Amino acid sequence: MNVSAHFAKGQRYTIGARIENKFLDLLEISYTTYFSPKESKSQKLAECVLTLDTLKFLIHVAWQAKLLSHKQYGDILGKLDEIGKMFGGWKKSLDNLEKSPRRITKV
Repeated sequence: MNVSAHFAKGQRYTIGARIENKFLDLLEISYTTYFSPKESKSQKLAECVLTLDTLKFLIHVAWQAKLLSHKQYGDILGKLDEIGKMFGGWKKSLDNLEKSPRRITKV
């Protein structure tokens, strides 16, 4: 979240604000996805992935505009990639639940 603090004033209120808003959007969408009914989780998870991809794009644009150092860009991208892997695992577990119903065994 501390991405745009070191941007120049003009960029801080344009692309910096946009990046911070996307971070907050991602948090909000993932929270609502977690607590949504099973039927709509897959669709909401797709929204999470789209928001994450948009955030990665904006971070890349900021890096190309030399608003982020190589180290900052690498650190942020590494964390966003980890989030992407988590979303991928979540989607895979949802797909597995949809394909094969659980069997309840007595112990």
